[in-house]
Amino acid sequence: MIELVATITITVSSVLLFGYWFRYTCLLILSAKTTRDFAGEVAAAHQLKFLEVQSQLRANAVDLGPLCDALDRDYLVLARLMQQRDVSSSVEKRMLAINYKLTRAWYRVSSHVAAAAARKALDEMSMMVAHFANVMGEQAAGAAAA
Repeated sequence: MIELVATITITVSSVLLFGYWFRYTCLLILSAKTTRDFAGEVAAAHQLKFLEVQSQLRANAVDLGPLCDALDRDYLVLARLMQQRDVSSSVEKRMLAINYKLTRAWYRVSSHVAAAAARKALDEMSMMVAHFANVMGEQAAGAAAA
């Protein structure tokens, strides 16, 4: 009996610590700033809406559904572009892709219960889309310089 309790305790603790590490790492990746921000240029070139979503979130937009839809569209466009242009698939990008999907699921749940949590989830989703746009811009600038 004691062995079962110890096993369950260790397993649950390990899962919780892994979840904490994953979220913390994703937030660290998003907080890193590059010397030049290419996100605005990529957004303009591909008609992405994440910058507008960010400004509407800061202006306390009431209807969050269309903002989520716009972010999902932007995410899909960037994912397709990164795949077409054969942008290297690093561990960071994979982690952020998983985090985007988890945050999107959290938004879907929290949008029915807590508007503040849903707004925070959308803000984080917009930061991830901006990060991917910046990566695309860096790759394009690096290819143009080479």
